[in-house]
Parts: sequence; C-alpha cells; structure tokens
Amino acid sequence: MELDFWHRRWQKNEIGFHESEGNTLLKEYFEHWQLPDKARVFVPLCGKTKDIGWFLSKGYAIVAIELNESAVQALFAELGVDPLIESHGPLLRYSADNLIVYVGDFFSLTASDVGDIDGVFDRGALVALPEPLRHKYSEHLRMISNTNKQFLLTYDYDQALFAGPPFSVTSQTIHQIYQHHYSITQLYRGKIAGGFRSQDEVFEGVYLLFNTHG
Repeated sequence: MELDFWHRRWQKNEIGFHESEGNTLLKEYFEHWQLPDKARVFVPLCGKTKDIGWFLSKGYAIVAIELNESAVQALFAELGVDPLIESHGPLLRYSADNLIVYVGDFFSLTASDVGDIDGVFDRGALVALPEPLRHKYSEHLRMISNTNKQFLLTYDYDQALFAGPPFSVTSQTIHQIYQHHYSITQLYRGKIAGGFRSQDEVFEGVYLLFNTHG
C-alpha cells in the first residue's frame, strides 16, 4: 500500500471523506444486512470513523485495521477509552472491551488476527484505494474474512475531473471484483447534495455482498 501517501494525508488533516457524525446510510439500510445480535464486525481501513461508536452502542463487537496510528489514537480518544497497546508481529494492537484495532499494513493482517466475524463493514476502504490495488485488496479481504457478507459504501463520479481519494468505484467495478464469490445487491444510489470538493455530480452507493458458496 502507499504508506507514505496516507501518513501525509493524516498529518495534513486531508481526510475529506471522514464523516463527523457517522454514516446515515448505514443506519438507514442496516437491517438489510441481517446481522445476528451481538455480532462481531470487521472494519478495514477504519480511520477514526464515528460508525465504530455506533456499532459499540448497539452491542456489537468490532475488529478493525488502520494504517495510521494517529487516527487510531484519535478514535479511542473520541470514544473516551484507554486502550491496551501491544506489539503484534508487524502490527500494533489497540484493544478495549469489545473493540480491537490493529495498526499497520492491511496486507499484513491474517485471518487469525481477525478471528471469527459475522460481517464486513467497508465504509472507506475500497474507495480509498487506486484501481491497481483493488483486486489485491478484495482477494485479501475475502481470505481474512472467510468471504463473509459485506455492507459496502461507495462513491461514484467522473474520475477524470478529480484525482481522489476517495476514488470513484462504479457498480461495474464492484461486479468485476466480487461477482465470482458474492451475490451483489445495490440497495441505494443517490446524489450527494453539493457534492464534495470540486465535484458537483457525486453519487453514494450502498451494496450488500453475500457469499454465494454458503
């Protein structure tokens, strides 16, 4: 992964796709995901998303990974929690109660690190990655999550007008990446009022991905 690029963005606070109040589409379409009570959810490239606090408030457990340690420190500070910090192979492991966040390269994370989960919440991982990394990301995610069902959020816009991230990820791209292992249902596609940055025509998408092989 482009480690230096992401560290620079966090240092400069150039994280325009961080949502200060959490994601409204998660709350609106959450029931379609069909998670069991007290589910354990994996959040790749979590940043300091408010959605983790929302999951925890509903009684769910979270395991996540984030490249930038300052983002993880900010996450725990905003939650008002003092984490236990441990070395874990090439990663750091921040943990407290029902929350574990690994710090380091996503591709260094193993299925054993993630453990048993009930679903994957991809709210900012796929859209954070340039096109050459998406297949590698999706294959590694599938391996470490045991092809578990996903709740996926995307942005869709004219990539030629804005370099990203967040990058534009179309429905066609999602099917190219995931169709051989998942059934794919698009629950929502809607225009973001005002767009973001220099983009006026920006659409959000919500997808459910279910393992087609059991």
